[in-house]
Amino acid sequence: MRFPAFAGFLLAALPAVGAAQPSAVLNVYTHPSFAAEWGPGPAVKQAFEDQCDCIVNYTVLESGGDILQRLRLEGEGTGADVVLGLDTGTMETARQTGLLGQHERNLDNLNLPIEWTDEVFVPYDWGYFAFVYDTEQLPEPPTSFEALLNAPDDLKIIIQDPRTSTPGLGLLLWMHSVYGDQAGAKWRQLEDHILATTQSWSDGYYSLFMNGEAPMILSYSTSPAYHMAIDKTDRYQAVAFEEGHYLQVEVAALVKTSDKPELARRFLDFMLTPAFQQHIPLKNVMYPAIDLGDNLPPVFERLITPEKVLYMDPAEVAAKRRSLVDEWLNALTR
Repeated sequence: MRFPAFAGFLLAALPAVGAAQPSAVLNVYTHPSFAAEWGPGPAVKQAFEDQCDCIVNYTVLESGGDILQRLRLEGEGTGADVVLGLDTGTMETARQTGLLGQHERNLDNLNLPIEWTDEVFVPYDWGYFAFVYDTEQLPEPPTSFEALLNAPDDLKIIIQDPRTSTPGLGLLLWMHSVYGDQAGAKWRQLEDHILATTQSWSDGYYSLFMNGEAPMILSYSTSPAYHMAIDKTDRYQAVAFEEGHYLQVEVAALVKTSDKPELARRFLDFMLTPAFQQHIPLKNVMYPAIDLGDNLPPVFERLITPEKVLYMDPAEVAAKRRSLVDEWLNALTR
């Protein structure tokens, strides 16, 4: 999740002249929405540095796909100790690089909609893909894929490109989970409703949706939490689809060649503590990976709760991803 659009990024600050030098630097490859000044990264960095006698250095790459590509290019010579910002749509491909090590952590305190037993990836947040709508433009939105597909042609939506955007890929997986082999035909039916397919979530959300270009956009069920808590408006809401919603889990992992594996594992442990997780709901605008109890912002009680959770095993995603992208391209270019 990425709020707001135009904030700058915060990388690790150099220690002040004359200050005692920490004993180690933990290099974390991540993406802008985590490391930006409005994201959870700065507070997480400070909280971990207060207990680790180390410096946390963020190397900020454009997306989870770029993190994976950078790791591949650098190979065993990478300077990364931890990668943070992959998800269930990319983690199997990352695993296949052979560059990630087992976390060796106890994950008993996870609070996810699915059981998690993965030995490489540690979740740090999760959410559902959903269509967010402008209640002033569209008081009665379609409440299912079928209703959207059969809506009048003047109902327009904004989506993202699955080749460059995590939500865009999420919509492919969502459509495939609902329609299976019929997804290509459904994409052709949806085409008349697509106003724009943007390269990134922020391009569509801020440049188009928030400027009133279309009343619906592919986003997350948690997006309204930011608007309600920070913008103090109920105008933008997510619609619950009858077919269910596709689950995304964001993850981090230890880089096998790290020369600071114990420090990296300490950071993975830290990720699943309230000191880290308390910054997820309104800074990453996702659900925390552990139960925060009364510390979960009250607006999260007002979000939609899908009746059906849709999810594909990451290995299946990796096996089908190329064919699903090809199916989408063929459907929308006929």
